[in-house]
Amino acid sequence: MSTSPVPVDTPTTREQPKPDDRWLEVVERQVNALQFGSVHITVHEGRVVQVETSVRVRFDKTP
Repeated sequence: MSTSPVPVDTPTTREQPKPDDRWLEVVERQVNALQFGSVHITVHEGRVVQVETSVRVRFDKTP
């Protein structure tokens, strides 16, 4: 019984995301850019159709 090697997910063998998976990159980019805020994902019929980012700017309290 022989087994075929399982491909390793490395930058050189990683496939480009399918058009339907582009939202993953968008969410990752928006989350990494946030210091305070939220990322909202809207799903219709099991498919991500919109990604929104709300940014909060916080100011230190002054005495």
